[in-house]
Amino acid sequence: MSKVALRALAVIAGSGIMSAQAADLPYGRAPYTVNQPLNAYSWAGPYLGGNLGYAWGSVDRNPTSPSGLEGGLQGGYNWQSGPLVFGVEGDIQISGADDTFAPWKFSNPWFGTVRGRVGYAFSNILFYGTGGLAFGETRGETYGLSESHTTAGWTAGVGAEFGIAPNWSAKVEYLYVDLSDERFSITGASNGYQFGVLRAGVNYHF
Repeated sequence: MSKVALRALAVIAGSGIMSAQAADLPYGRAPYTVNQPLNAYSWAGPYLGGNLGYAWGSVDRNPTSPSGLEGGLQGGYNWQSGPLVFGVEGDIQISGADDTFAPWKFSNPWFGTVRGRVGYAFSNILFYGTGGLAFGETRGETYGLSESHTTAGWTAGVGAEFGIAPNWSAKVEYLYVDLSDERFSITGASNGYQFGVLRAGVNYHF
């Protein structure tokens, strides 16, 4: 066999070995869910975060309109099928919402929610609706007397969440919260608190 033929065989053999080795090299890819296209942004899984916002509302059968800053923590879990995202979320908030209309003062020291979420994702942008259970404390004061009740109610709202990094997202959200009436001895009436909340937050996705 000629030297030229031997050299040609050597080149072909070497190329085959290099191709086989290259096929074994690992290639990275973005996480994806079972029904999610490869390399698409995934909303599935657990998350935990914080938020800060403003609450404003009114008290049934009382002239006060408590409002103020609020902030707290939220956590939840998402399931995703294509662009559809389903989830559950809970949050607990400390609230500075109060108002005085002499001789009455009403405040809402804290509240929380447990909600379902249904949304539609455009890759790393998620628009959603949410609703469920609300609970919290309403406090009335007059002439040095104070009375508090922990009550339950309902909430509903809408929001948008934006994936800003592989494990981080930012969101804006509006909720309407209705804490049901409780009988207050100091007012002689049943008083509840209905309010809106506009807030922004961040989440870390595990």
